[in-house]
Amino acid sequence: MADKLRLATVWLGGCSGCHMSLLDMDEWLIDLAAVADLVYSPIADHKHYPKNVDLVLVEGAVATNEHLELARKVRQRSRLVVALGDCAVTGNVTAMRNPLGAAATVLQQVYITHGDPRGVLPDDPDIVPRLLDTVVPLHATITVDLFLPGCPPSAPAIRALIEALLKGETPPAASRFG
Repeated sequence: MADKLRLATVWLGGCSGCHMSLLDMDEWLIDLAAVADLVYSPIADHKHYPKNVDLVLVEGAVATNEHLELARKVRQRSRLVVALGDCAVTGNVTAMRNPLGAAATVLQQVYITHGDPRGVLPDDPDIVPRLLDTVVPLHATITVDLFLPGCPPSAPAIRALIEALLKGETPPAASRFG
């Protein structure tokens, strides 16, 4: 391969377990670095999602306006989008707030009823991003090419996915949707 794969990882609403599994690939990350450039990730210091990304692994559900904006940008600027882990695939733990009601109800419960003794709701989106009324899996907001479920997916499963894609093959553990 003449050019390196432009790889990105994104962390939306989730626990970071998928990124921890990615890091659990240990020495293979050195081999991966020989054929891929990490162009965006929460484990690197990139501030803006770049254009012309070949492969992006997206962890987490879409829970805030910021997540929704980033998900749309990811889809526009990436050739292949993978929903990584159960939160991205189904909403999972992040979506557990959905039965509590709309965002205003959730914030009322968390900050007023059970939280801040001053009875103040945060009103600064730099401190608490604007919540969507419903947490949704990634494919509810953008087209997703592959799904790799698991909470989190194992390091070997993530490695198998990346290796297969590098070879132009369909990954064994991933599924296509639609």
